[in-house]
Amino acid sequence: MLLLCGCLSFAEAQPRTDTLLKNMFAREATPLLQHILQHPDSFRYQLIYTQIDRDAQNKPHFRHYYLNVDANQYFNPASTVKLPIALLALEKMRELKVPGLDGNTTMLSDSSWSGQETVHTDSTAKSGLPSINHYIKRIFLISDNDAYNRLYEFVGQQSIHERLWKKGYKEVRIVRRFMPLSEEENRHTNAIRFVKNGKTLYRQAPAESKLQYDFSKNIRIGAGYMDKNDHLVSEPMDFTKHNNLPLQSLQQMLQSIMFPQSVPAAQRFHIAPQDYSFLYRYMSEYPSESTDPVYDTTEYFDSYTKFFLFKGAGHHIASNIRVFNKTGWSYGFLTDAAYIVDFEHHVEFMLTGTIYVNRDGVLNDNKYEYDEEGYPFFRDAGNILYQYELQRKRAYQPDLQLFRINYQQP
Repeated sequence: MLLLCGCLSFAEAQPRTDTLLKNMFAREATPLLQHILQHPDSFRYQLIYTQIDRDAQNKPHFRHYYLNVDANQYFNPASTVKLPIALLALEKMRELKVPGLDGNTTMLSDSSWSGQETVHTDSTAKSGLPSINHYIKRIFLISDNDAYNRLYEFVGQQSIHERLWKKGYKEVRIVRRFMPLSEEENRHTNAIRFVKNGKTLYRQAPAESKLQYDFSKNIRIGAGYMDKNDHLVSEPMDFTKHNNLPLQSLQQMLQSIMFPQSVPAAQRFHIAPQDYSFLYRYMSEYPSESTDPVYDTTEYFDSYTKFFLFKGAGHHIASNIRVFNKTGWSYGFLTDAAYIVDFEHHVEFMLTGTIYVNRDGVLNDNKYEYDEEGYPFFRDAGNILYQYELQRKRAYQPDLQLFRINYQQP
């Protein structure tokens, strides 16, 4: 197998905490947040707060503050890996340069290996047909797993890593679909066809990843776990070969898509201007605003994928605030990478955080304290930093028109 130099590595460093956040939370934290912050080993929390200051030309400048951030401390990234996969799918589509092929072209996935699915329709689309753009809508609106699986297959496991490692994301590892597949099955991806008006514009052959990954760092979490037969296994769960997306890499990915000029050209995702507009809309749109697909808003409430500030069913979201983000939740881990804008008060900042909530220490039993401790962590930390941003002095008021979107327009 081919071995690339971009394999996962872990820097030897202590958790990083900046005085600004430490002192701010010491003063402002709610009792629940104080309890969480006092137990970093149990909750495995990490937080990056990014200040954004504009200059006279409206160019953004960034300053990052860290709370218990440690690349050596693994967290399961869950659905946050859908962010880079969506970006890579758009990038690959543009690089193909096939006449007539765009994000709305019908994408047909065929089964080519054990465990694969044939997908020729999409019941959530008004057209009834799958496409890259519609899968991306589903990924950001409700964090849809099937949509991610189809785009993972389009990009291909080997290409995912070659592209991300080339951009400098050396520690990122995305080797799993969200399906019950073996390691070998995940290496194999489907034959795919793009069809328009009955004509095949592009045909992609099945692929197999030849990469070897560095699984030398043993990662085991918890006191036990439920296996696929719902039996308790009384030993820590093995995450050694799971997906990996360190918090700083996740923050940089979000920054690179919201502010592409702020990162080196080699680190950017090479997509078209209309792709950026498309992403901004669906990263910030609420399920209740979506007309294609249409969702049951009793299940998919407006803050369904918005953890910072206001996670919770029925929670009112102020009209002056928009959050451009990607969340993930699985095995007791909650993660969110968010760019937050308040148009009324001319405020913008980024928050990227993760927490682990699992009192009984048993994984895969669907008994996690998401509501009691996880979501309040994001809500309370987010509100403290939002209030700080409201009073923070800026030399120049930001022009945020780029991020104002008419969600009523199809």
